[in-house]
Amino acid sequence: MRKTVPDFFQMKAEHEKISMLTAYDYPSAHWAEEANLDMILVGDSLGMVILGYDSTVPVTMEDMIHHAKAVRRGAPQTFVIVDMPYMSYPTVDLALKNAGRLIQEGGADGVKLEGGESFAPIIKALTQVGIPVMGHIGLTPQTATQLGGFKVQGRDVETAKQLMRDAHSLEKAGVMGITLEAIPAEVAKRITREITVPTIGIGAGKECDGQVLVIHDMLGMFDRFKPKFVRSYADIKTTAVQAISQYITEVKEQRFPASEHEFSISQEVVEKLYGKE
Repeated sequence: MRKTVPDFFQMKAEHEKISMLTAYDYPSAHWAEEANLDMILVGDSLGMVILGYDSTVPVTMEDMIHHAKAVRRGAPQTFVIVDMPYMSYPTVDLALKNAGRLIQEGGADGVKLEGGESFAPIIKALTQVGIPVMGHIGLTPQTATQLGGFKVQGRDVETAKQLMRDAHSLEKAGVMGITLEAIPAEVAKRITREITVPTIGIGAGKECDGQVLVIHDMLGMFDRFKPKFVRSYADIKTTAVQAISQYITEVKEQRFPASEHEFSISQEVVEKLYGKE
């Protein structure tokens, strides 16, 4: 049974942690649903781990819709949040148009967008027409250059206070939850305690109401870099490279395909086609 927004608020109230992972295609979404994951994020991080870009900035609305549709097919019973890509929500009108596309065309249950209190009016406009919105504060990858790179946010008094203001502004705007990325655990704990909406941490400590990781990071499929906050639960890349290497060897040594991988026809048909040898 697909969870709903009220379910996540109830989980926060009952201190049940929310599990969330990214997924970008049918197989990963299917695996996540089979494992009973609470929520899937179709993140614009697909630009880096799937499409090979250096950042999330080149990702388009068409990219997000394409991958969201695949994830929905793979996980029809899981709540799916889809990232709004770079420059898809600079104004209320564009935000409404593009969020609507992610819901209507992509099959999303809700959308996620980056930004603090300055984006509250846009979030409020979305929530007022019934679109569930997850906020995202702290390290915001779409504007990482402006923040000085992929660095922890909120380590000084002023930036920590700004994160608190951002969280309260997004709560007031009607978000269903807030992703807290790469901020000190103590700051994340205080935000989580002060607001009524669920917080989803990624590099924000264990006191958040839930956690999210990029599936390629936690399965060991992406090794361009590994953030401090990632825990690897498998090493799929090593397994895959070893399997491909073995396949190459067996092809070159004519050990694959073997007889059990071939299809046969009767000797009678062979003789009619080519005669007796």
